[in-house]
Amino acid sequence: MTPIQILQKYWKHDFFKTPQEEIITAVLNKQDTLALLPTGGGKSVCFQIPALLTEGICLVISPLTALMKDQVTQLQNKGIKALVLTGGISITETADLLDNCEHGNYKFLYLSPERLQNEWVLERIKNLKINLIAIDEAHCVSQWGHDFRPAYLKISVLKTYFTKTPFIALTATATQRVQEDIIVQLQMQNCTLYTKSFERKNLAYMVYKVENKMQLVEQILRKNPQPSIIYVRNRKSCLETVKQLTALGFSATFYHGGLSVKDKNKQMELWMDDKLQVMVATNAFGMGIDKPNVKTVIHINLPENLENYYQEAGRAGRNGEKSFAVMLTNATDLQLVNNQFLNNLIDTNFLLLIYKKLNNYFQIALNEGADE
Repeated sequence: MTPIQILQKYWKHDFFKTPQEEIITAVLNKQDTLALLPTGGGKSVCFQIPALLTEGICLVISPLTALMKDQVTQLQNKGIKALVLTGGISITETADLLDNCEHGNYKFLYLSPERLQNEWVLERIKNLKINLIAIDEAHCVSQWGHDFRPAYLKISVLKTYFTKTPFIALTATATQRVQEDIIVQLQMQNCTLYTKSFERKNLAYMVYKVENKMQLVEQILRKNPQPSIIYVRNRKSCLETVKQLTALGFSATFYHGGLSVKDKNKQMELWMDDKLQVMVATNAFGMGIDKPNVKTVIHINLPENLENYYQEAGRAGRNGEKSFAVMLTNATDLQLVNNQFLNNLIDTNFLLLIYKKLNNYFQIALNEGADE
């Protein structure tokens, strides 16, 4: 079968998006590939189709359990054999799943980069016939990226064991510096880079300078009653905003890094199933959130950086319909961000205390040591 026939059979589409076909061709030619595609740009197809056309199993490394489970479910619903190794399962279950990969004609094995740090798991993976190694959310490999995950730095060990297997790294956000770092850290050879315009023609970006932010939020949500996301800077704002929205008659929930996995999944499910209109969240509500009918993304507070803003705003309008990314700001926002940055800096006296304790521990006199 050809790539377009696979697309028609499993995805029911007659045409590829630019530059999906070029990326697939490069991977089939066993070229290491870095693909920078906008949110909603169809990154998964770029590794799933060549994997289906090649003998063996595709190893997919992804940072989020929810994202992996979602993709595996989608593949299984298409009749494609795929499984995911998540945390919290026993060694026996893990062994059974890896046995299935080795003998059960599975086409996709999803796991987190942290799983690769388990020597036993790595030894089992070395016995598999890996046809492609796909690294999703590849910006996590770079210390210059906005979601750095140290475990991503260990992925390059796979190059040692699968010398003839192509790598494909995929991301929606990567500066030039991050792109270069991804290629270096993953030890990609003669890497081919593919990019697509990040313009989202269906997404209107708006900035409002207002003193009463909640008043404008209410107007926006009443005018657009479809699913929405409101991003805030901290957990306290999460809870306060949900209380205000509930008092105004909106159905809303919250999501932040302090919630247990069980609570995160529960809140996510309610919103994903359209049982609630509004998700109020910190930037912990990040990668892998793929809900096509989000009409509005509102930032009540300034985001940490432009990369985060692009990722978060881009969760609106993935169904191609007219959608809105709204930024609300007022005179005090910049000062609040500056204060938050300064408050996160390590106190000089604390650093000095650590320095003295290290000197005492290693029995080194103050201001002495190597290169003194």
